Amino acid sequence: MVKTKILGIGLPLLVLAMTAHAGTFTFQTAAGAAESGGNPVHAAASVTTGAGTVTVQLFNMLANPTTVAQNLSDFAFSLSGTTALGSLASSWGQEITVAGNGAFTLGPTVAAGWILSSPTSGSYILDALAAGGAGPEHTIIGAAGIGGTYSNANGSIAGNDPHNPFLNQSATFTMNITGVTAATTVGNVVFSFGTTSGNNSGGGSTVPEPVSLSLVGGGLVALGLLRKRLARQ
Repeated sequence: MVKTKILGIGLPLLVLAMTAHAGTFTFQTAAGAAESGGNPVHAAASVTTGAGTVTVQLFNMLANPTTVAQNLSDFAFSLSGTTALGSLASSWGQEITVAGNGAFTLGPTVAAGWILSSPTSGSYILDALAAGGAGPEHTIIGAAGIGGTYSNANGSIAGNDPHNPFLNQSATFTMNITGVTAATTVGNVVFSFGTTSGNNSGGGSTVPEPVSLSLVGGGLVALGLLRKRLARQ
């Protein structure tokens, strides 16, 4: 492990923080995003690129949804520098079943059952509703509301056998894609919701800077504060 010293003070954690997540990018739905029926949606994704691999973590951040149209069911993105289709190596999420009264039961952690496709060169879609996928089950639902129940849920969620079980708040996918490296960038992100494939897109998405840049910035701030502190001693 590389260790940096300033006036004899070791900073190994700072060096690791500045290099460990070089290929990680985070995205979220735009402020005020809504699905095609006008209901609010709020989702986020973390995409990590490495040597021949891409890991996607999806999060539904909308608590106590009203309708299944607010459940995350599709995530599209593009990768720079690759044209390979690739394959889905693994996926997982925790099942959750919502009863007719809004109470829920947590189930096991299982394969997400989403399908990976590449409609055009360099673009990719993870989709619960694609042919062969688990949909209309295994869409990603947000957390329960205050009191620990889905008190807002209508009949498309509560007690709906075709749609239950859902995935509880998040799901993780690992893909093997030839040509991907830690320098590969991620773009053209679209989150989609509901149980109709290709519908209910949640508007645009915001694209914050890569996590690596944030960490580097944080590291530089820490170094500056440390320098000031040492100067006062």
